[in-house]
Amino acid sequence: MMATIAVAGTGYVGLVSGACLADFGNQVICVDNNQVKIDRLKKGEIPIYEQGLEDVVKRNVGDGRLSFTVDMASAVRASDVVFIAVGTPPADDGSADLSYVEAVAREVARAMNGYKVIVDKSTVPIGTGKKVRAWILDELSKRKDSASFEFDVVSNPEFLREGSAVLDFMHPDRVVLGCESKKALKIMKNVYRSLYINETPFIETNVETAEMIKYASNSFLAVKITFINEVANLCEKVGANVLDVAKAMGRDGRIGNKFLHPGPGYGGSCFPKDTRAMAQIGRDANEPLSIVEATVVANEKQKERMITKIELGMGGQGSLKGKTIAILGLAFKPNTDDMREAPALTILPGLVARGARLRICDPAAREEALWRLEPIKDSFVWCNDEYETMEGADALVLMTEWNQYRNLDLDKVKKLLAKSIFFDLRNVYKRTALEAKGFAYYGIGQ
Repeated sequence: MMATIAVAGTGYVGLVSGACLADFGNQVICVDNNQVKIDRLKKGEIPIYEQGLEDVVKRNVGDGRLSFTVDMASAVRASDVVFIAVGTPPADDGSADLSYVEAVAREVARAMNGYKVIVDKSTVPIGTGKKVRAWILDELSKRKDSASFEFDVVSNPEFLREGSAVLDFMHPDRVVLGCESKKALKIMKNVYRSLYINETPFIETNVETAEMIKYASNSFLAVKITFINEVANLCEKVGANVLDVAKAMGRDGRIGNKFLHPGPGYGGSCFPKDTRAMAQIGRDANEPLSIVEATVVANEKQKERMITKIELGMGGQGSLKGKTIAILGLAFKPNTDDMREAPALTILPGLVARGARLRICDPAAREEALWRLEPIKDSFVWCNDEYETMEGADALVLMTEWNQYRNLDLDKVKKLLAKSIFFDLRNVYKRTALEAKGFAYYGIGQ
């Protein structure tokens, strides 16, 4: 028998998880305190850009397995399992802000009407499971009927890549279940029965270990990206080609070829936040994670380095004043509209501060870009497509490697640009091909 599940939060993690869990045959109620967002979802409007998500949502709403509400209490009472999938934004010291998690935990306790499995799906620091238990117990102690209610807290971290989150949820590398009781573990395996019977690897551990797995995984990937970025910077100084270096490294089975793609620095909702939080966890435990600490600093330097790279390529210090630069792509990666911590949010203001004017575009991130770039709104023009962006520009910067930017008509590009200067911050194009067309080409680590 499939479970009835409440998912608190309809952001990126909550909506994808809720829709996919419904697709596994569960009855899912997605809850959010934002009435406008819930009304949009009820109309079939998806508030985030994620490939395949709209189809999954519409299919399961149509089949009666997925619904949306602002009434947390009724959702909790109707459910066996409650997923907490709310945001954990960084606090001033880099640690994760758990105020939203606490609010949901207490709300669950106030509505509890029997045994529940409370699942931390949000990325939370090690020890959060114990805090969730304490918050629920504290809230239950205020109820006269609390003695009859039992619950278990489970850590079930998500490993979703933006742009392929639906695929990742449906076909995960592993499912991590941090449980303290056999009863909760049995229920969670039932929730994920579709994956379990397909022999998806399940990692069964305690809550703290599951919480650590998430932070350790994201931190390691961020370290890997930052390492190849620093190697790329060194390659530029010593005459080596990072593309060949990364290719040869990736052939080593101990290293692997994923996340060895140099660029302007990582961004998004996970790596920046999680590396800072991991570093803070280490400091709090008096076990500093020096590699993670260095990664956080190096990643910010990489973004700043791109500004200097463009300035030097345009002629040196002061060369950007009065120049127009075309920017292709603003989201932190392709196939998403997410601009959280995107390199563009550092690089574009930096170019403007040096006197440049910008022509910008992105296939999905227009709405995000317009409010996030509000402080420099008088210094850029939004364009409808990549070729309009290039018209009369003194240089072209490829910031995000959307597929439509991978096969540009280079003859047309050359005609549209006032000067044939191409900054390829994702190493999409081959230097020889661009130089053969008469471009001054600047890649990363070449």
